[in-house]
Formats: sequence, C-alpha cells, structure tokens
Amino acid sequence: MAKRALVVDDEKLIVKGIRFSLEQDDMQVDCAYDGEEALEYAKNNRYDIILLDVMLPKLTGFEVCQQIREFSNVPIIMLTAKDDDMDKILGLEYGADDYITKPFNILEVKARIKAIMRRTDSGKTAAKTKDVISGNVRLECDGRRCYIGGKEMGLTAKEFEVLELLMLNPDKVYSRDELLKLVWGEDYPGDVRTVDVHIRRLREKIEENPSEPKYVHTKWGVGYYFLNE
Repeated sequence: MAKRALVVDDEKLIVKGIRFSLEQDDMQVDCAYDGEEALEYAKNNRYDIILLDVMLPKLTGFEVCQQIREFSNVPIIMLTAKDDDMDKILGLEYGADDYITKPFNILEVKARIKAIMRRTDSGKTAAKTKDVISGNVRLECDGRRCYIGGKEMGLTAKEFEVLELLMLNPDKVYSRDELLKLVWGEDYPGDVRTVDVHIRRLREKIEENPSEPKYVHTKWGVGYYFLNE
C-alpha cells in the first residue's frame, strides 16, 4: 500500500515542490495551507508522515502539532526557520519527531522521511511476541503503545522508541550521544538537546513526579537508564 503524507505550508511553491517530489516516489500526498485546514486533514485521514511548517495562518505549526498529539502518534517533521534553535526546541516540546531548517534540499527532506518511516515500519513488523513490563509500565511492542497502570499514555513515535530501548535494556546507562544515534540514526543532524527534550516529555507522561522519577533515571555526567523493578 502506498505511503501517505500531509504537507502543510502557506508557501504554495514549497508545497508544490515537495508534493511533486514525493509523488515521484509513489507516495500519496495531501496539501494544506493553514493550521486549521491541516488539523482537519489530520483528524479525518490516516497519514504515515506529516511535514508541518512552523509559521502558518490561523493556527501555528506548534498549535497544530500539539493538537494532533491529542489523538495521533503520526510522525511529524517540523519545517523551521534557518538556524532558529528556539523553533527546533519548541517543535520537539510540542511533540514533533524531527525538524528540517529552511531553505532545504528536497533530497534531505526525502531522506529524513524515509529514515523515519523505515524505523516506524521496523517497529511495527519486528517479531516481538511479548509485551515489556516493569512495575506499572507495560509496552505493547507490536501495537507500539504504552500503558501505566492499565491507562494508555499518548507517546509520540520517538518517545516510544526511547522508552522501548531503555526498558529492553534495564539498568544499562546510555549516553545522550548513544541514544541520539540508536533512536534517531547515525546521519541525524540534530544535537543531544533533542534527547533531553524527549526524556523530559517522556517523564512528564509516565512519571507521577517527573522531578523525582521512578522509572527513567539520570546518571549524572553519564546518561539515562530505566530502573527495573
């Protein structure tokens, strides 16, 4: 089945170029030009990837991303202004999986999309017959869902992958660089702040008291680990 993408940007030439390029790879592409339209598309359709510009009319890309995360874990790549670190960090805070700075090379965009979907597909199809359970935390690996005390947590794709890696290797400390390479890939151009943002968001979702975590711990000066119960 063909992969399906939603491309959101108020600059129609950018949308046209991305759409044409993705359709050359046999992807189905929907396009939106403001935040409200993007949100309606996301609510009414299932996508394999969403490319979402930060600066949009009606609703900002941050607002759209945040609202999408209330009902979907679809991978989201934010399109940000050149060298605007705050946009990158905010995008991750609101639940984006990756970001690309403008102006960009369409080959880079396609490479990032393929990398994210490849990891997502491998997670869905991996031969995992057992859930991973520790205390009140249960990972449903086939369905890529996380439950705390029977209640499902709305983890993004990257949050799930970070937690899955840590839970499958309890008490093993991973440095930020190691997590960046293992979860985001060797060719990921971002920095280790990406890991810190995702760990913080993950704790906010699964820990009763994120400032005193029960599950995802920090070994100061070394990295992060999951404390097995």
